[in-house]
Amino acid sequence: MTVVKTKINRRSFLKASALAGGGMILSFSWLAGCKPKNEDELLAMPKEWFELNSYVKIGENGAVTLFNSTPEFGQNVKTSLPMILAEELDVVWNMVMVEQGNFSPKRFERQSAGGSQSIRQGWTPLRTVGATARQMLVNAAAQTWQVSSEEITTENGVLLHKASGKKAGYGEMASLAAKLPVPEEIKLKEKKDFKIVGSSKRNVDLEKIITGKPLFGIDYKVEGIKYASIIHPPAFGMKLKSFDAAAALAMSGIQEVFAINIFNKSFVRSFFDTATYPELIAVVGNSTWEVLQAKKSVKVEWENAPESTFMKTGFGGGDPFQVTVPEGLESTAIHQTKMADFSKKPGKIRRRDGDPEAAFKTATKVLERTFTAPFLAHNTMEPANCFAHVTADQAVVYGATQWPEPISATLSDSLGLPKEKIQINLARMGGGFGRRAYSHQMVEAALISQKANAPVMLVYTRENDMTSGVYRPTYSATYRAALDENNNLTAFHVKAGGIPETPIAPNRFPAGAIDNYLAEGWDIPSNITVGAFRAPGSNFIAGAEQSFLDELAEEMGKDPIDFRLELLDRAMKNPVGERNDYDPERYAGVLKLVREKSHWDTSQSDIHRGVSAYFCHNSYVAEVLDIKMVNDKPVVENVYAAVDCGIVVNPDAAANMGEGAIVDGIGNAFYGELTFRDGVPQKNNFNTYRMIRMPEAPKKIEVHFVKNEHDPTGLGEPLFPPIFAALANALYKSTGKRQYNQPFITGFEGENIRLL
Repeated sequence: MTVVKTKINRRSFLKASALAGGGMILSFSWLAGCKPKNEDELLAMPKEWFELNSYVKIGENGAVTLFNSTPEFGQNVKTSLPMILAEELDVVWNMVMVEQGNFSPKRFERQSAGGSQSIRQGWTPLRTVGATARQMLVNAAAQTWQVSSEEITTENGVLLHKASGKKAGYGEMASLAAKLPVPEEIKLKEKKDFKIVGSSKRNVDLEKIITGKPLFGIDYKVEGIKYASIIHPPAFGMKLKSFDAAAALAMSGIQEVFAINIFNKSFVRSFFDTATYPELIAVVGNSTWEVLQAKKSVKVEWENAPESTFMKTGFGGGDPFQVTVPEGLESTAIHQTKMADFSKKPGKIRRRDGDPEAAFKTATKVLERTFTAPFLAHNTMEPANCFAHVTADQAVVYGATQWPEPISATLSDSLGLPKEKIQINLARMGGGFGRRAYSHQMVEAALISQKANAPVMLVYTRENDMTSGVYRPTYSATYRAALDENNNLTAFHVKAGGIPETPIAPNRFPAGAIDNYLAEGWDIPSNITVGAFRAPGSNFIAGAEQSFLDELAEEMGKDPIDFRLELLDRAMKNPVGERNDYDPERYAGVLKLVREKSHWDTSQSDIHRGVSAYFCHNSYVAEVLDIKMVNDKPVVENVYAAVDCGIVVNPDAAANMGEGAIVDGIGNAFYGELTFRDGVPQKNNFNTYRMIRMPEAPKKIEVHFVKNEHDPTGLGEPLFPPIFAALANALYKSTGKRQYNQPFITGFEGENIRLL
């Protein structure tokens, strides 16, 4: 049994108190039980990380309520996080109720959903608070029954003293427990004794979702609500010059048409503030339909925007830095030319092992390939929306955001209100994928409400959502491999960049497995806004790397799985370099598992297979994808995935998340693309931006988890990046053509791939 301290230091603590109507409330810090890598890292943590931020309620009836601080957008944390608590609390699952906590930095210090970190960062803190509450209940029972706490056991929310036969429900002891001191040390369960963690539990919001109960931001209504829509510049690199709203104001139901300035150069913008346009036009009226019709009648004149600069904080805070937004109307053709030029120039060296230049100079053979990928739109099924009601002394905002804290600062500066006067209430999100980390629609809705002096629901059209920015960057990567006279790999070089950032991850595989290794990065500035997109950076570089490794294995005459395992064996036994971000043994483990589960070594004449493996977000994934050619078109038959993400809290939900990532990745690989001409996005709705369709999903997806007792790691993103290369490698086997440029299928004319 593991013993943990409930207090890391004086700033990190749990606190119990009695509820007015009886029962116990236990507040805790999410980071109180996290394991810093070293003492220096602990001391460097901001003090606010150790402030009180969340709590558990135990009522007189024994019911347990967890206020979930993490935003929910389908990753199922609203179910899985309470499962962790319930496990250590030792209650029956149906005794646990979950409520979504609204943004409150005084109560919570981790209110973000991204980077596949929710379960990983909540694991130890939630176990600790559950076990602490259980021990306090045990201590209360011991005091009441005048016995030693060591003699009391718990089971399914009941306290038991076997010697006397006494028992009591948690609710009976909750009030007394709340008056007792919080124990400084508690014992966590042995992982082998878990009953709830590792079992499948259905989504706590399932009934509300399938019956259409209000959960999402777009569902919110209050008396006197007005509706708004925005008009933004038609192209990146343009700004508002003037507008004439006379015709729109004459239409039925239209209240006002005005411009709003969505950022002020005088304040430092947060990392998640990606707004490009200083001014937008808002149309406000009695219904969504009326404002959507009226905005078509607004006559607007736009002009080219000059270069601009502003100050911005880094990810997670830190010192502000200057950002320059270049002027000009950008086009995809120009982007491609610039990227091709940059790929030929020396980049910024991110890692160098050995003497790669000498190895390439003396190589018998050099394999070189360049891979590219376009901008991608997130295309969440629920377009951006937000409710706001701003008065002279306060603001209430209700909507979907993955990261409310940064937007709170922007709201404060934009509205001229102190942060403590701004309440952000968190709605369930109809998809996120990184897009809702950039919640500028909250600022827009608040400014519209402030100017209209009314509660307002801002609703984006799909065209607004797809053309107003925050895209996955466009990327390019060139790989080179040097082979000697015996066809042995002697050097490896990757140079990758993008607009406006590089996707390079210099310390990931195959770094550490090759004596002579060089990684370089470059980037090109742009006025097109980009942001996190499911598995940022990895969503491109994994596909490029694993496609290249597949071709390299073929050049060397090796099975693609065997080749990867050979490299990983080197990284295990004789690693190169001082830092490698991955565990080669766990990496090899998923390759071996997917080989077994996919029956890789059993060939079928009509099935063409591709394999890929990648490490990101602290997890390891290997995937095998099967293609069959039907009427000369590729049909994805099966996908087999092997995943090492440590302990799997909720297996069915985990498998579902993996399946969704696989389908999403296949669709983006086949079709995903957003191009620009003179700053104008060339696609604005699903009639032109092709998404995967239900008949095109794999016939079968199997997700297999490595069984171990490692603490859980990320899962929402790691299955997404490797599927690009698994598909590309299978397409090569089925068509004889390598895929170097995404999307793999271009010139969409309305037909499905799968024509069965």
